[in-house]
Amino acid sequence: MAIVFVTIAPLGTATPSLSKYVAGVEKVLRASGLKHQLTAMGTLIEGELDQILEVIRSMHEQPFHEGAVRVSTSLKIDDRRDGAAHTIAGKVRSVEEKLKEP
Repeated sequence: MAIVFVTIAPLGTATPSLSKYVAGVEKVLRASGLKHQLTAMGTLIEGELDQILEVIRSMHEQPFHEGAVRVSTSLKIDDRRDGAAHTIAGKVRSVEEKLKEP
């Protein structure tokens, strides 16, 4: 199971606001059915890496459909294959538990 952090941003738009484009990209991701978490600076996605990368390709294309002429996509991939549970919630929970330790 992989967890991917992705940021997709059109460049050179007429306005500094990107929320219109982010909403379009989010719609593509929601349609995929992948578990994800939107953040202020990007989106976390969990699932099988091949499926995530296929969806990210569609997400990357979305701003072009909305008139962007240049899109920058950044990825950070955490792909754990040792059989341990690897989820967004599990990673956060692990840190929170350690914060409770003296």
